[in-house]
Amino acid sequence: MKKLFTFFILASISSSIAKAQGMHFSQYYNAPMLLNPANTGFLQDNDWRAGVNLRNQWATTPIPYNTFSAFADFGLMRDKWETSWIGTGLAMWRDVAGNGNLALTKIQANLAYHLLVSDRSTLSAGLGMSYNQRSVDISKLTFDVQWDEFSFNKGVSNQETFTRQKSTYMDMSAGMNYSYANNNNLFITMSVGGMHINQPIETFYGMSNRKGFRPIANLDIVFKASDNVMLNPSVYYTREKKASELVMGSLFNINTGGGTSIISNELILGAFYRNKDAVIAAAGYKFKQNKFIFSYDHTISQMSQGNNGLGAFELSLILQGNYKKGNELSRTYGCPRF
Repeated sequence: MKKLFTFFILASISSSIAKAQGMHFSQYYNAPMLLNPANTGFLQDNDWRAGVNLRNQWATTPIPYNTFSAFADFGLMRDKWETSWIGTGLAMWRDVAGNGNLALTKIQANLAYHLLVSDRSTLSAGLGMSYNQRSVDISKLTFDVQWDEFSFNKGVSNQETFTRQKSTYMDMSAGMNYSYANNNNLFITMSVGGMHINQPIETFYGMSNRKGFRPIANLDIVFKASDNVMLNPSVYYTREKKASELVMGSLFNINTGGGTSIISNELILGAFYRNKDAVIAAAGYKFKQNKFIFSYDHTISQMSQGNNGLGAFELSLILQGNYKKGNELSRTYGCPRF
C-alpha cells in the first residue's frame, strides 16, 4: 500500500482536533454568500454589498492555513416589483495549507429570490453553483523513502504514482431563510442551507472520494437595547461527514456618533465560543454602512499544545451602498427602522 505523505496525515489530524471541515470563517456573519446562497442580495437599506475576508490559522504550527475571500452581491428589480426582488452575486475563495501548498480555489455564482410575505416578514430562497480546483505541489514535499539516514534526498524517487496534482469539480448549494422585523427594535433571521448537494468527487488518486453533504443552520437576532446600544447574538452550525462546527456568541454595536439615525458611526465588540475548540474575541468599527472587523481565535482544545493557543486571526471589510443617492429601500421592504 502506498504511503501517504506526512502533510496529508497532519492535515487530517488537525481537522479532527478542530471539529471542523472545509473552508470556514470565525466571522461567519461577514461571509454571507458562504453561509447561505439565500443571503445573496438580502440587504436592508442598500442595493449592493462587497466584501473581503482574510483568515490566518495556526501560524505557529508546521501546517498553517491561509484563507482569502472576496464577494459582491446585488439586489435587482426592487424598483419594479412591489413585494419581491432578486439577488445575484459572485464570490471567490482561496485556501492554502502546508508546505505542499494544498490549495482550494472556488468561484461561485449565486441567485436568490426574496418575497415579502407580510409587512414584517420576508421569505428567501437561493441557489449556488461553483467551480472548484484542488491542487498540491508534490515537488515541495518529502517522503519516508527519501530519507538516507542523514537527510531527505529529493533526488530519490518518492515512489508515489499520482494520477494528477489538480482535481476540478462543480459543486451545488442551496438554502432558505425567513426574517421577521417588528419595525421598532427587533430583527430575526433563521437560515438553513446545504453545500455539496451533488456530492462531487475530489481526489488526486482517481478514487471515488465524494464530498459529504454539508448542512448549515444559522440564527441571527438584532435587538436595539437603547438608542446607543445594539445587541446581535447569533448561532452557527454545520456538519460534514463526522466533522462538525458549532459557534455561538454576540456582537455589541455602540453608537459613537450621537443621535438615532440608522446611518451612524459605531464601535463593534464581540465574543464567541466555538464548541470544544476556541474562544473568539472581535472588535471593529462601522462607518455609515461600511464596517471593518478584526477577530482572534484563542485555542482551548488539545491543539493548543502545538500552537500555544494562537488559533487564528481574521480581518473582514464590508462595503455597502445604493445605485441612486438617497434611496429609501426600507420603506418598501419592511426592514427594521433602528
